[in-house]
Amino acid sequence: MPPLRRYAWRVRRRILLLAFFLIISVLILRRMQWSSSKIIRVPQQEEPSFNIRDFMVPVKNVHSDDGIPLQENEGPKGCLPGYYSAAELQPRFKRPYSAPWAPGAGGLAYQLSDLTDEETMELNMGYETYNLNVFVSDRISLHRDLGPDSRPPECLAKKFKRCPALSPVSVIIVFHNEAFSTLLRTVYSVLYTVPRFLLLEIILVDDASPNEDMKRTLDEYVRLLEVVRVLRQPVRKGLVGARLLGAEQAKADVLVFLDAHCECWPGWLEPLLERIALDNTLVVSPDIVSINMHNFQFKWPAPKRSSHARGIFDWSLVFMWEPLPKTLESVRTDETQPIQTPAIAGGLFAISKSYFQHIGTYDPEMKIWGGENLEMSLRVWMCGGKLEILPCSVVGHVFRTESPHSFPEGGSVISRNLVRLAEVWMDEYKVLFYNRVMEAARIFKEKSYGDLSQRHQLRERLGCKPFSWYLKTVRPDFFIPELNPRFYGAMLNKGLKMCLDASEMHDGRAEVGISKCHGDADTQYFEYTSLNEIKHNVNRELCLSVAHPTLTLQYCVARDGEKNVPPYQSFSYEMDGQLQSHKFGLCLQAMRNTLFLASCTSEEPRQVWVFFTELPDERPDGPGKSTE
Repeated sequence: MPPLRRYAWRVRRRILLLAFFLIISVLILRRMQWSSSKIIRVPQQEEPSFNIRDFMVPVKNVHSDDGIPLQENEGPKGCLPGYYSAAELQPRFKRPYSAPWAPGAGGLAYQLSDLTDEETMELNMGYETYNLNVFVSDRISLHRDLGPDSRPPECLAKKFKRCPALSPVSVIIVFHNEAFSTLLRTVYSVLYTVPRFLLLEIILVDDASPNEDMKRTLDEYVRLLEVVRVLRQPVRKGLVGARLLGAEQAKADVLVFLDAHCECWPGWLEPLLERIALDNTLVVSPDIVSINMHNFQFKWPAPKRSSHARGIFDWSLVFMWEPLPKTLESVRTDETQPIQTPAIAGGLFAISKSYFQHIGTYDPEMKIWGGENLEMSLRVWMCGGKLEILPCSVVGHVFRTESPHSFPEGGSVISRNLVRLAEVWMDEYKVLFYNRVMEAARIFKEKSYGDLSQRHQLRERLGCKPFSWYLKTVRPDFFIPELNPRFYGAMLNKGLKMCLDASEMHDGRAEVGISKCHGDADTQYFEYTSLNEIKHNVNRELCLSVAHPTLTLQYCVARDGEKNVPPYQSFSYEMDGQLQSHKFGLCLQAMRNTLFLASCTSEEPRQVWVFFTELPDERPDGPGKSTE
């Protein structure tokens, strides 16, 4: 090829290659512009932030601010369907791993052995200060697990609807000189069991504990726990005053009160909140199980239960537990069903804050401790609410044999609190309480129970039902003694200067003997009825019964106004103080540690019995107080 043509061909080839690359570049550029324009046209969406309010439906308040019931209406718009997922119900903190052989792990008891002299001294000091085994508590992890979930299958399978929504809670824990380990174990058990979105805060209320070292240590500790804060009272006001402070400062819609020595079982809170979401006039309590005060054994819930308990009180206004009556037990088909209870223990319960305020919170003039749970129980029932126990909600509690704390005004503070309850809520039946509790009768007589005008106004404003309604409707199985028995009080034997005394029931009967007079109604209250019976009727109706030569207390034969008293439960009691059996014509005589029937003689002082209603320095010489 000639040089000129070869040169021309090379130029043309280069031009073609350049054109090809230019076309390719333009196509690529246009493709990129088109892709870019497609991306730009799609609007950017930010990931929505989680806001608990978006997943809540406010609990319907059935009372307006002025106490007028609101009308029923449909649920709020935007109420989410379905059920809360397991992921949503995860707690705020994950419980750290605990070796199964660690002290107290799995809720097991921590058994002590081979203590040194120094350890024994520490053990004894713990009991003396806190009336529980702090030595053991301090050696059990604050984060201990309680073992596998052994609640009934229906509790484990229970799901909770989103609508009406479960409301966040403020958990309020009051303490006074509480052991550090029991208090913090309570706090951690809440953190490890309450779903994150339901726990707004934990409020620790220090009721003027004098231990300054404990205060500093606690303050430093809770700084690490973002939802925990401490409130302190400068002077001791007691349980009621401390709880009122916590409730006033609480930010959540639902208040949960716990004692400072508890451990919460997984899934304990949701059943309580579900009931309040459905009806905010419900005051709900968990099923309270025991934590042994000596070895901290947790009493695990049983997967299959044959019986349940409910809270009641006797005529001396002492709270106690009793088995659920068979008529109520027999209709139960499911452990998720609530149990209506005449009274609550008071240490552990949940309540809507708005309803707590509407119903009158606590009686602020009740001092230190005692009676506030019964006062709230009567007030809730008589003023339109209900009390329930939820078997699927389980919380352990350290039950101590006695309070380790002092009462600044003496033991009479409890009686004073109960007098305030009786005067406001028990109507004409309050005399049954005064007959049985001498200290309360004295306080009532002296009118040293404080001003009650605001509590009476509260009852009137709420339109509460009478106490007779409570007895007929809430406790129809509770016996009602005579309001005006012929004689009542403790029965003093003039010859021995000792009192008739009842023992505990066994096999349907109780032994009766004689002991030093103390006036405690539980064992030394008796009355001579209009039917000539000698009754011991504080928490059950028992009658003095004779089967010569023995005397026992047995269930009374005559019931509710019947007059068919058998001769072996019938006695004559005359002004000479002798108590004569109608069956045998013999008189009740005392010897030290024993009672028997003997021939009646006016010359035997050990056959003379005197009823008295107070504990004076000198005993009365004649028959006791008559109400005829």
